[in-house]
Amino acid sequence: MGIRIKNKEQIEGIRNSSKLAAETLKYLEQFAIAGNTTDYINQMAHEYIIQQGAKPAPLNYNKFPKSVCASVNDVVCHGIPGPYVLKDGDIMNIDVTTILNGYYGDTCKMYPIGIISDEAQDLINVTKECLKIGIKECYPGNRFGNIGYEINRYAIGKGYSVVYEFCGHGVGIAFHEEPEVSHIAEKNIGKRMREGMIFTIEPMINAGKARTKIDKNDGWTARTIDGKLSAQFEHTILITPSGCELLTDVYGEF
Repeated sequence: MGIRIKNKEQIEGIRNSSKLAAETLKYLEQFAIAGNTTDYINQMAHEYIIQQGAKPAPLNYNKFPKSVCASVNDVVCHGIPGPYVLKDGDIMNIDVTTILNGYYGDTCKMYPIGIISDEAQDLINVTKECLKIGIKECYPGNRFGNIGYEINRYAIGKGYSVVYEFCGHGVGIAFHEEPEVSHIAEKNIGKRMREGMIFTIEPMINAGKARTKIDKNDGWTARTIDGKLSAQFEHTILITPSGCELLTDVYGEF
């Protein structure tokens, strides 16, 4: 059906859901500490989202069994919360998607657990910068390929690799909509951005090789093929007449 152009009412609904998703990530900071299990963090997230009159989109989505994704260390994305006990030195991504009044907001961020290595911190810093670089390409008339082109160019220049098996996506009316937003692309390819489009940018940056492997037991957990660290940040973005609005950056971190 092509890329949806959202109207004012839809944009406001998506903005509210995006705000809640961001607030959920902020709320979870207090629980992202050594000694807690990822399942406990999932429980806290689930209760918080429900208390706000919303629903967690991942729960039962294509049989995903939990309310958030919690991806630790070499897990690239779609980590299923469970009995794993966080320990000092871990890095963890929590990915939250909320459904509020039928509208979706999607965001994720990294949480350092205790004192982490310089190598892990550098990976986190570069990944956050990759998202910032992608956001700079978000304005009417620009082509979607330039997002991935600039992200990949920066990450490679810093000695990292960019995951190409997963991508950003349209969001708001449904969990996943058109377009697919690749984090690796050739320059000046793809459709042009237009006012009213809403989508995510969510680069996954690996310390080693770019490829991933899916856990055969749960069918979801994606890990780096070499066991090296991975990091990810994500925002939901609205194309405006003059540029873009970061719907999930309610704390001004970007």
